[in-house]
Amino acid sequence: MAHYEIEIKSLLGEKAVADALIEKMKAIDPALTVTGTNKQLNHYFIDGDVEMLRTLLLPFLSEQQEQMFREILEKGKDFSIRSRQKDDQVLLVIKAALDGGTSANAVSRLEFEEAMPITLPELDAFLEAAGFTCQAKWSRERVEYAYKDITVCLDKNAGYGYLAEFETVTKDESDLPAVRARLEECMKELGVSELPQDRLARMFAHYNESWPEYYGTDKVFTLQ
Repeated sequence: MAHYEIEIKSLLGEKAVADALIEKMKAIDPALTVTGTNKQLNHYFIDGDVEMLRTLLLPFLSEQQEQMFREILEKGKDFSIRSRQKDDQVLLVIKAALDGGTSANAVSRLEFEEAMPITLPELDAFLEAAGFTCQAKWSRERVEYAYKDITVCLDKNAGYGYLAEFETVTKDESDLPAVRARLEECMKELGVSELPQDRLARMFAHYNESWPEYYGTDKVFTLQ
């Protein structure tokens, strides 16, 4: 079945702030470990037919993936669709909002993130065949940490600079309030604050308008 993702973002901005967060995590949790590092290209798509996309991709979906795809179609209303290259792996990412935010940036979402046995340009072509238009292209370098019982992703994003994502997943929708409270507790002890949804929306809109200036670069902008 598709799973529920709870993710809270904190804008760090500069490398020095990101380094200080890592040191604080080490001090509080001596068992802190790096669980993965990767470079990503993320292409955001809008305005297409998600059901048509499922039909076009059927030859590449396992039985379990097809079931998960159907589930997110049945439960979701507002979809965020992305193609992603994570090092050498290509993934289709579909997120559906479960709270007051958008599917692109909401805290609680139903998520489908599955590897596809095709190239990134091929996946993009299937998305375009289903009527989707590429909204923006994003690039980032990510380091993933196991901090206590949650995942902390430290990202160096084109446009945004350094960003921390505090996240976990659950298969039970009733767990969402308790899981969010747990993430907020961890952020408070680390001295970082949530990036407000309205500011995040403004940043997201600004990037989408001017993404060719930032994609694949170290350029960042500041927007309150």
